[in-house]
Amino acid sequence: MRNLFIFLFVVACSFSGFAHVGSPGVTYEGKAGPYKVLVSIAPPDVIPGTAQVSVFLEGATKDVRITAMPVYFMSGKEGTPKSDEAKATDQPGRYDVRLWFMSAGASSVSVKVDGPAGKGEVLIPVMAVSTAVRTMPPGLGWGLLAMAVFLVILMVTIIGSSVSDGQLMPGISTDSKRATRRIIGSAGSLVVLALILWGGKTWWNGLAADYRDYLYQPFQATTIADVDNHILTLRIDSMLLHKMRTTGRFVTTRKLNYLVPDHGKLMHLFLVKAGELDAFAHLHPKRVDSVTFESALPELPAGKYWLYADITRLSVFAETIVDTVEIPGMRMRNAAYSPVSSAPDRDDTWFVTNGISAASRNLRNADVAICGSPGVSVPLADGSAATWMRKSGERLQAGKLTDLRFAFTGPEGKPALLDPYLGMMAHAVILKDDGTVYIHLHPNGNYSMGSQRAILDRIAFHKPISEYLPRPRVFADSIDHFVRKLDEMDDNTRNALLTLGMDHTASAGGHTAHEVSFPYAFPKAGKYRVWVQVKRNGKILNSAFDAEVKD
Repeated sequence: MRNLFIFLFVVACSFSGFAHVGSPGVTYEGKAGPYKVLVSIAPPDVIPGTAQVSVFLEGATKDVRITAMPVYFMSGKEGTPKSDEAKATDQPGRYDVRLWFMSAGASSVSVKVDGPAGKGEVLIPVMAVSTAVRTMPPGLGWGLLAMAVFLVILMVTIIGSSVSDGQLMPGISTDSKRATRRIIGSAGSLVVLALILWGGKTWWNGLAADYRDYLYQPFQATTIADVDNHILTLRIDSMLLHKMRTTGRFVTTRKLNYLVPDHGKLMHLFLVKAGELDAFAHLHPKRVDSVTFESALPELPAGKYWLYADITRLSVFAETIVDTVEIPGMRMRNAAYSPVSSAPDRDDTWFVTNGISAASRNLRNADVAICGSPGVSVPLADGSAATWMRKSGERLQAGKLTDLRFAFTGPEGKPALLDPYLGMMAHAVILKDDGTVYIHLHPNGNYSMGSQRAILDRIAFHKPISEYLPRPRVFADSIDHFVRKLDEMDDNTRNALLTLGMDHTASAGGHTAHEVSFPYAFPKAGKYRVWVQVKRNGKILNSAFDAEVKD
């Protein structure tokens, strides 16, 4: 029974994950029952805090009622609060609501639509964690201090008077004895109030320290590029895990034995050459032990690379490990003298393009791919072409939800039929030129469908979380065995398993037969590169596009 649970859970978590750096928003495009919706969620950066939820309803009518509520993975259905109603805005078809998130960790937002066509519901995973510390505005701080001083003076005066003059009968004047009692009462009350204020400050500082302990800390890693044996090794820093074990913070949810596959892979690792962004690799390292992963190192140009490694945990919390690695020039090797090697994963892919700077974009070289731009078609490796379906010169605005739509045509110019790549019709990676914004996207948005299914399973479990979790070592071994089985499957069998329960029809949003779209809001202005990966006739095809986002 436990093995069956693990198998079913892994299939659920193999659908789609999301990870990001500097891009915390979540988007979903699809169907809630009979309604086609686009949902944008801006989670809070402090917990407790409020999330801004915007629902865009296609073909909305006045008789539609939309509600939303947070759902917590650790609490299950029993910990789900009442829903709040989303209010219609001045923009037709848009409904907004603010939701309180009281608990950190893997959560979801349940959006329900009730209208003339019937009822529908969708569950959108949200990773709600504290990532910031809010400071009090100076004006408010000084104002509160002045009020506190006034209240202390008022309280001391009241207490001093109550033990002296307040006890006099009308017409009787005070004496030195009562004056002494006033002084003693005032002094005593001042001491008591000082102790109360000191206790309150100590309590507040303790809460602040406790909050800082709960601030989300991304995993750190050390990456080594072994060019002699063509092996890339990533080792996750175990000191953070040791700190969590000693403090009791997230001990269960962040154990690396509880990693689950996303699209059939335990890790999706992206290498991008720093600066010009002219080399890109999408790799899938194998787990050596709980903190070590190895991948075949492709023959990339020498230089400094930014590394982004996406992992997903059993708690359906997806995160990105960030590192930099220096890759020296590759050396030819003799296999007879280099027995230690890591075989490339069949789903690994990499390619070299022109750089993102103006000077590099004008370079033309037969050995590199040419990057496109909105409205401009670029050739692919098999003779087909990819086009960003956006008018040339059309402005991309930071913070505005945008539909990034790409079309693919065959060598003859006709619409190209796309194959699933790791269970999805397309993958996209968006990176800002300074590396501060990174996100791994899929059609239908950047939410995690695996997390969505896992949250639903958790809600249906109706038991404490301790009974939901298998033993760490047993779980890790079962996952490794399952991933190996997936790797041994042919593409059709594996895709049938990875796409189980997914709707890739045009009515569900995300793509048509030859087009894919990624709803996304660029978090800030700057220059970006967008890599889009699809599969056609069994071959992985890479394309890259440059864009400039304005405020």
